[in-house]
Amino acid sequence: MRKKYVPDLIQLGALYEGNYCRLMKLIRMMGDRETMEFDLHTGRHYVGRVTVILLESCKYTDTFLLEQTAAVGKWVNNPKLNVRLYHDALVAEVIGRHGRQVVRGVNKYPNTKMHLPDEKTQINTFLSEWLNYCISFGCCDTSPLKLRNL
Repeated sequence: MRKKYVPDLIQLGALYEGNYCRLMKLIRMMGDRETMEFDLHTGRHYVGRVTVILLESCKYTDTFLLEQTAAVGKWVNNPKLNVRLYHDALVAEVIGRHGRQVVRGVNKYPNTKMHLPDEKTQINTFLSEWLNYCISFGCCDTSPLKLRNL
């Protein structure tokens, strides 16, 4: 018999806090604008363009759409995530992907949509890795984003 998946709340909290810090680095570059675009380069290789759009701004939360489009053709899955920042708690979490609401924190498995038991943790881990990549390889107007010192 399979053991029931139990999320590690300490790990998940740390992931949300880290995502908040990483995303705030990008958002600070937006200034008063509601949209920002930047290119991703690894050396001479152009990877694609990332668009960050402010969808909703409330007193304690902001919701952003982050979308990447590939240079030529299409990635297997171009990332497109809705991310909510909770400014009072200093955390960020993925609340949707590709226009669909994110699954619950724990899913029964198997299920009709074949969501993994830890899918919420996996999608937020992906956001963490993607934001790190954007910070390391993002360029605006052919100059580095210079996010490391913000």
